[in-house]
Amino acid sequence: MVEIRLYGRLRRFGPDPRGDRETVVHLEAGPEETVGRALARLGIPQEEIAHIFLNGRLLTTCNSMAPWLRYQRVREDVPTCEPNLDHPLRDGDRLGIFGRDMAMLVV
Repeated sequence: MVEIRLYGRLRRFGPDPRGDRETVVHLEAGPEETVGRALARLGIPQEEIAHIFLNGRLLTTCNSMAPWLRYQRVREDVPTCEPNLDHPLRDGDRLGIFGRDMAMLVV
């Protein structure tokens, strides 16, 4: 099972479309599961994503300052505005996905 937390306007893709409550989605992780496949299953367009955290570490960001803020990163070269959608997911992984309306919050 993969836990996906949706923030900002992305909450509308969760079980409570009004987004009034904390939005957490649980998906079964198939053998070939990736970040991109999980987002596609939820219907989240790539262009609405500002930041993705995997297990509390920065996977991708649209903010050029975020890599300089000493976040722990999934990999050394954090892609900017190119979500790392091919990154594999495994049971127990946690994704935090922030929409473009929350881009500055992470900084």
